[in-house]
Amino acid sequence: MRRRPAVGAAVYAAAPVALALAHVGPAATWLPGFRRRAFPGLAGLGRPDHIALTFDDGPDPASTPRFLDLLDELGVRATFFLLGEDVVRHPATAREQARRGHELAVHGWSHDRPWTPAPARDARELLRAAHAVGEVAGHAPFWYRPPYGILTSGRWAAAHRAGLRPVLWTAWGKDWRPDATPASVRATVAADLRGGGTILLHDTDHASAPGSWRSALGALPGIVRDCREAGLTVGPLGEHVVGRPDARHTPAPAR
Repeated sequence: MRRRPAVGAAVYAAAPVALALAHVGPAATWLPGFRRRAFPGLAGLGRPDHIALTFDDGPDPASTPRFLDLLDELGVRATFFLLGEDVVRHPATAREQARRGHELAVHGWSHDRPWTPAPARDARELLRAAHAVGEVAGHAPFWYRPPYGILTSGRWAAAHRAGLRPVLWTAWGKDWRPDATPASVRATVAADLRGGGTILLHDTDHASAPGSWRSALGALPGIVRDCREAGLTVGPLGEHVVGRPDARHTPAPAR
């Protein structure tokens, strides 16, 4: 009988640790190899003859339009994961992305790291972001990519509640780094480029080194050329994943 208080104290002390592990445990899906093997849908694996081109952290009226113009020149449509707070700040830029036929998706309300469990906040902010994106897109968004690719249990639940499907990536350009160049971004993407993959780039420097978006912009023609020379078509996630509801498909470009 005398041992019970000690056992109770140990259980009480362990509870916060267990809660923290439950919260961050799903973030192991950030590991690319593990994600591709265990969760191919979350990794963004789709049609083997297709590459999904995606951009994070916008919209930004200084840089995003440059990507839109270049994508028009290349004849490519992409998926843009938008931050709700920046959609509210720059709605005209977000609307222009939709007008040009790109798919708008949710990147969260702000670009934060969710190390502390806050399920109510996660649900509230993700719903708020989904609403902001839906307002400019003209229809409810389908995809969700958490900032930094950190998908906690709280954000899994929040995505489910908001009707969003989480998706990460199979190849990225590391274009956020201060030492990134167009050549380094293209080479980094090419190292993991496979049919059915999803590429992550950034159309802003919102959470990156100042001006780093220029490296992604400079690399983009070469990346698209690499895909096409490999016999792969390039487009948004809506054309990439088999079984996606037709109502969610990317709208045709406005004329």
